[in-house]
Amino acid sequence: MPKKLRSIILVDDNETTSFLNNRLLSRLDVAEKVHTFRKAEQAFQFLWGDDSDLEESDATPALVFVDLKMPGMDGFEFLKLYDALPDQSKAKTVMAVLTTSMHAADTARVAQYPNVEYLAKPLTEEKMEKLLKKRF
Repeated sequence: MPKKLRSIILVDDNETTSFLNNRLLSRLDVAEKVHTFRKAEQAFQFLWGDDSDLEESDATPALVFVDLKMPGMDGFEFLKLYDALPDQSKAKTVMAVLTTSMHAADTARVAQYPNVEYLAKPLTEEKMEKLLKKRF
């Protein structure tokens, strides 16, 4: 595996899924820090909100996993906000959708965003290794 990532953000309203993903990432020892959020609004504010310093590369996550189906702001709204960020901000972070949805309409909507990975739950060691080799 490549060197450790700065940080990974998990955005999923399902506590069990977040717990299992966090445990997998800890076992694989792929990141210095893993942050979990149950609400996409909170995650986006933490990452790119008004008081967030976009130039501070240590605070910028290397990888963000976001679920599509969540109450409040869903993954599609999160991706839309992410897509509106300046290119230099997006270049520092790999965005990955991690979802149970394999609907053609959902995959087509996500495909509109360049460089966003689409992964089916559950997150596994094999999927993580493949993603790391491809994007890091």
